[in-house]
Amino acid sequence: MTVPQRQIRATFDADHVTVYQAFDPHITEPAVAANRFVPPFKMERMTWIKPSFLWMMYRCGWATKAGQARVLAIEISRDGFEWALRHSALSHPDPGEDITVWRQRLRESPVRVQWDPERDPHHNPLPHRSIQIGLSGPAVGHYVSEWIHRITDITDRVRDIHGTLRTGSPVSHLLPSERPYPLPDDLRWKIRASEA
Repeated sequence: MTVPQRQIRATFDADHVTVYQAFDPHITEPAVAANRFVPPFKMERMTWIKPSFLWMMYRCGWATKAGQARVLAIEISRDGFEWALRHSALSHPDPGEDITVWRQRLRESPVRVQWDPERDPHHNPLPHRSIQIGLSGPAVGHYVSEWIHRITDITDRVRDIHGTLRTGSPVSHLLPSERPYPLPDDLRWKIRASEA
């Protein structure tokens, strides 16, 4: 079955969706203990959340890259997730779009959406895209104070999967189960997601 070019695939239930982030232990340990982000997490910086586990593994190199040695699975409310999408602007203008209009929208939006090639477990690019969501300003405040339900450090699991991968064994059965996230038509259009 062909995967649509731009589709959000995630682990979710009726109330929550899981996103991933990776940081150094000095950020993750207090966050896990408090079940929310606390200093030294910086509220004034843009923070990127990713619903694709494999794209997070590509970004953090299976928890081997500097500054990304610990991987967090963060369950957030679906209402919050969809608020972020509804208040977003694309990181790149649409083909033929007026650049001035796009730049203005980018300045006014607290959330940035970017579609990048999805990755397989070996980091090879796939023909379809994965969404990255950048939160800034008021969106970070909502994320930290309202949306987060649970923060779990999954670094040990990440390293176990990576170890299995390095032996040449298949890992698909070890990966989180992700499925297409349902979007209302207006939201799908807003982020330029493909039709299902």
